[in-house]
Amino acid sequence: MNNLSMEEIRQNIQKVIIGKDEVIDLIMTALLAEGHVLLDDVPGLGKTLMAKAFARSLDCSFKRIQFTPDLQPTDITGMNYYNQKSGEFVFKAGPIMSNVVLADEINRAVPRTQSALLEAMEERQVTVDGVTYSLSEPFIVIATQNPVELEGTFPLPEAQLDRFLLKVRIGYPNLKEEVEILRRFKSRDPLKELKAVMTPEEIIELRQRVKKVYVEDELLVYISELVHATRSHAAIRLGVSPRGALALLKASSAYALIKGRDYVLPDDIKYLFPFIAEHRIILTDDAELRGISKGEIIKEIIEQVQVPVEEVS
Repeated sequence: MNNLSMEEIRQNIQKVIIGKDEVIDLIMTALLAEGHVLLDDVPGLGKTLMAKAFARSLDCSFKRIQFTPDLQPTDITGMNYYNQKSGEFVFKAGPIMSNVVLADEINRAVPRTQSALLEAMEERQVTVDGVTYSLSEPFIVIATQNPVELEGTFPLPEAQLDRFLLKVRIGYPNLKEEVEILRRFKSRDPLKELKAVMTPEEIIELRQRVKKVYVEDELLVYISELVHATRSHAAIRLGVSPRGALALLKASSAYALIKGRDYVLPDDIKYLFPFIAEHRIILTDDAELRGISKGEIIKEIIEQVQVPVEEVS
């Protein structure tokens, strides 16, 4: 992806979202790496608005699923219904059959409903009544959740969390950004005016280019050492899985392409590792009792694992 194309996407989203270049780049990284994103932050910071602005910037089909405790798996995947006119069962596709799916407040649905996303996110297909339906490409799930409010929520199980390539926080705007938000939204909704600037065919082409991004063998070792460090750390009960290691490799390649390079740098891996690892590790009971954060441990691992010094040519 050339820098002009990436800047066009960024500028388009920033007609709605003030600042947040990092979040935009990370969501685009997930899209090109064929992964999914979990936006995890307190209410009111624009998680849903970010997902909508991103979806509208792509000339793709978009569906929003509002997760609630009474949401059923068939409300996501679709279902077969009897058509009296034709005298046969007909499949009615659910909202998962879209290119971009916003799973809003995903942790408000019961685990059985949450698990309806697993097959779609991992295998790009859904199975209803024994029949498998392939999803259209490109396909990405952008999920949001509120980490503060616990009443009426169901924490995502490890198997579900592992399907998300990245876990990202939006963060509060600074003072200048907040003033601009008030100015921009006081009399109109810029989201309604947003136009698409990238087609599905362009996204698929960029995904193929990601696979050709060069990665030195030393960097493969570096990724493996970071992942293995999470499995041997005294404060971690469950470390990053091999799927997580592959996620770091794919994300680093996509991020390099977004930054205008056809090769991965060690800094790409270091930068992305916290977004890949935090939602994949589980701390020991002792570490949690002592108030140690996952972020502190990940930072410690990054500092301890030796970075390859040989320059990538």
